[in-house]
Amino acid sequence: MAAWASPTTAVADVGAPPADTQSFRLGWLAFWMSGTLVSFIVVALSVRTLSDHLNAFEMMSIRSAGGLLILLAMALLRPELARSIRVRHMRLQLTRNVAHFGSQICWTIAIMMLPLATVFALEFTIPAWVTLLAVLFLGERMSLTRAAALAVCLVGVLVILRPGLEAFQPAALVLIVGALLFAIAAVITKKLIVTEATFSIMLWMNLMQLPMNFAGSDPLFVLRLDLSMALPIAGLACAGLAIHYCLANAFRYGDATVVVPMDFLRVPLIAVIGWMLYGEHLDVFVFAGAGLIVAGVLWNLRGEAQRNGRIERANARLRAPAIQPAE
Repeated sequence: MAAWASPTTAVADVGAPPADTQSFRLGWLAFWMSGTLVSFIVVALSVRTLSDHLNAFEMMSIRSAGGLLILLAMALLRPELARSIRVRHMRLQLTRNVAHFGSQICWTIAIMMLPLATVFALEFTIPAWVTLLAVLFLGERMSLTRAAALAVCLVGVLVILRPGLEAFQPAALVLIVGALLFAIAAVITKKLIVTEATFSIMLWMNLMQLPMNFAGSDPLFVLRLDLSMALPIAGLACAGLAIHYCLANAFRYGDATVVVPMDFLRVPLIAVIGWMLYGEHLDVFVFAGAGLIVAGVLWNLRGEAQRNGRIERANARLRAPAIQPAE
């Protein structure tokens, strides 16, 4: 699922950077977003390829096991990463990973059953769910901008799903549930990231979800693996981690209002790939609905940026030294 939905904050610049700095940051932003786009597509195609041989739990077992091996190798090469692992807030970690586990299974099932463009378009509802959950459980205020943005996102979902019409696909509801579960995981991440290192969160994610995925797998499914599956298996494990890594770095070089529109390129790219490889219909309603969802997300992000700017200016005025009277 889309990692940009988690509450990652970009590093803000003080003042306008020089033109060469802007070009530098834009270049790296484009680089990391390209990595993100490729990683999402590789994971989706790997799932489609493996779906003829493995079920959703077995594929996610491979992803968790592969991710765990990669993280352990990183910890051996960089001991400071191992030192960042903390055994605390385990109840919160477990809750997050149960929700994330459910979201990954829903996403995998959706990839197996729905057109790829539909899956990627509906993923953009995750920020809307995050906003709603933050209001309900973190005590954040439901402003007019937030409410209007959520309404626009809902209209976009209805355009894609077209409930009551012949084009309606019930399997899409699985992905909506998955998006909600991912949003729950993202809201919990917002609490964990205050005290926990990213490496620690990702390690516990793979370590906890591996037995969850294995519980739904055939215990002997590894015996069905053969050399012909090596490429999609590697794609599932490596690209699954690369999604998180590339997006995290993208947010370092640009804020969400820049990253989200670039991430939207996933929809037309995967639509063309689905058409070329699987003969999937290029549905104008998917593009229209995805456009509405992204518009709602950007509207909300712009409103949040303006709100944060007002708060920062007010705090700056409070911190300003008082004018001393002339003696």
